[in-house]
Amino acid sequence: MTDAPRPDADGAPGADATAGTDAAPVSMFDGIWSIPNAFTLVRLLLLPVFLWVLFGLENRAGAALMLGALGATDWVDGYLARRLGQVSEFGKVFDPTVDRLLFLVATTAIVIDGSIPVWFALAILAREVLVGLMMAIATLVYKMPRIDVTYLGKLATFLLMFSVPGFLMANSGITGAALFEIAAWALGVPGLILSYWTGIAYIPQVRAAIASSDASRSVSLTADT
Repeated sequence: MTDAPRPDADGAPGADATAGTDAAPVSMFDGIWSIPNAFTLVRLLLLPVFLWVLFGLENRAGAALMLGALGATDWVDGYLARRLGQVSEFGKVFDPTVDRLLFLVATTAIVIDGSIPVWFALAILAREVLVGLMMAIATLVYKMPRIDVTYLGKLATFLLMFSVPGFLMANSGITGAALFEIAAWALGVPGLILSYWTGIAYIPQVRAAIASSDASRSVSLTADT
């Protein structure tokens, strides 16, 4: 039985059928216009609405519910991308960037509102800033290839995205507010610990990715000389 070239997921010939040809580089903006990316954009556009509800309407319960909904739908864009076959390089960067922006802005807003313990919020913000700076420097300065967000990293964000609005709900004056504070701590403490654990775990991944990128550039330079 002979090994015929097998089509890939898009029906194109396999790698062995295109050997010796130069593959077109994948652009960051290929596949930008897609349903998953549109969903991510809608989540981003709801951020100023959240700020208006919190500070303009002074409705802590409404703002907390909106923030909780934004956290609960974090998985939807990724699911749509896989389900519809619309995974894109842009989406892989856009989705976690929007998640981080929502998280940073919402946490800062709730600190200003006075509904969350300052030390807890600062611990959350410090981790996000430090990890964000590490990724930005590694990418921009050392040309590190993109690193996918880990499952544990997404879980930590998920827990904290429910913990933070929980503190807001606990200070809204609604019936059962004390229960929301208990839930906020129950989710927040393990979420914070897990977020720092995953942040530290990214360090060897970043170092390995930078080393791999350096090795690839060295090979390329040697081949061109």
